[in-house]
Amino acid sequence: MSGSEEFDVVVIGAGPTGENLADRARAGGLSVAIVEGELVGGECSYWACMPSKAMLRPPAALRDARRLRGAREAVTGALDAAAVLRRRDGFASHWKDHGQVAWLESAGITLVRGHGRLDGPRRVRVEGTDWDRRVLTARHAVAVCTGTRAALPDLPGLGGAGAWTSREATGSAAVPARLAVVGGGAVATELATAWSALGSRVTLLVRGSGLLPRMEPFAGELVAAALRESGVDVRTGVSVRGLTRDREVALDLGEHGELRTDEVLFATGRRAATEDLGLETVGLEPGGWIAVDDTGLAVGVDGGWLYAAGDVNGRALLTHQGKYQARVFGTAIADRAAGRDLDVAPWGRSVATADRAGAPQVVFTDPEAASVGLTLAEATARGLRVRAVDYDLADVAGASLHADGYRGRARAVIDLDRETVVGATFVGSGVTELLHSATVAVTAEVPLGRLWHAVPAYPTISEVWLRLLETWRG
Repeated sequence: MSGSEEFDVVVIGAGPTGENLADRARAGGLSVAIVEGELVGGECSYWACMPSKAMLRPPAALRDARRLRGAREAVTGALDAAAVLRRRDGFASHWKDHGQVAWLESAGITLVRGHGRLDGPRRVRVEGTDWDRRVLTARHAVAVCTGTRAALPDLPGLGGAGAWTSREATGSAAVPARLAVVGGGAVATELATAWSALGSRVTLLVRGSGLLPRMEPFAGELVAAALRESGVDVRTGVSVRGLTRDREVALDLGEHGELRTDEVLFATGRRAATEDLGLETVGLEPGGWIAVDDTGLAVGVDGGWLYAAGDVNGRALLTHQGKYQARVFGTAIADRAAGRDLDVAPWGRSVATADRAGAPQVVFTDPEAASVGLTLAEATARGLRVRAVDYDLADVAGASLHADGYRGRARAVIDLDRETVVGATFVGSGVTELLHSATVAVTAEVPLGRLWHAVPAYPTISEVWLRLLETWRG
């Protein structure tokens, strides 16, 4: 069977980014089809954000209880790993997408299941499982929202070793006795934290000199120290040269010898999911990131019809930033279709300014690490005249109430010429909820003189804002 249909907008990829872009275009009065070859809801819902955080939260709650005198005495049992994994499965909807499909239907968005490929300007060819193909034509726009896939290194023996990526690591039904995690970023540190808490003997192999290289150096240092205290064997400056599997996995670490483990997870980065997308039919190179302007239009494609939103454009590989882009770009598509002027000034309605200036990130390790904006090194490299203001979170009353022996640190990066915050980093238990206030301060470019009048409630961890400003004023 085959068919041809026409819509105002065709979206390829029904993850969080694609769903949000489709919703904004539909809210703008356009007809929208969305194409998905796997589960509606995408990577974040089933193999990343939701299942990983569901695995991390029960151990965190248990640790929090054990950090308080009077509460720790009530903790009489160990973590129930099987129950944690069952709860995780619930948050991954047991890898069924009925709920997400129902939402698309309620929003008036047409779902087309199958693998979508560009087939020239404004055309998407979809190959399905129970029919041959359909051709979807877009009157106004095609939006690519296909995200990323795990980037695996080219190593001898990798193909036959049954190595995990983040998908297997967030979906495993059993706790491996021994787990090697290769990588030092957010995925590696979070999953090392989770599986160690669930009972695995975890070895973290980091090629570089430290963890969380995209954050301030102290973030990686504090997380590494805590991982070691929890029993994780953290090894830096180590590279995997090859691997083999018999009854167990043997990792060749070169001059560092051999490591034997039951499972190995490679969390070594992401690559754009564009290798079989038909980019060559519109003049783009397949397999790479799709560069876009700040309104989402693909660079190098004539006619102003091809958009790319979310991780696939490489601007900010974070689910919430993909959803932010989707709202901006979907509205821009609707405005262009209606002949309305776009607001393209920085921070305007039609541009994704926050990707460069105010993208927040949280790493749900123990301690948590949260940051937004520029690090001190990044701000200096951009030529800004800046100062880092640091404060020990343990000296904040709310933190000492939060946990006995609290450990953490906060940093604000101050632009000395404009007297605004251009970056902030927090490390410690419970600091994730500090991040939105920092994001507002950075994206709104709130002057420090006005921020002084934003009074934090006492006794909360948020009082660190007052301490940072006091340190700044001297």
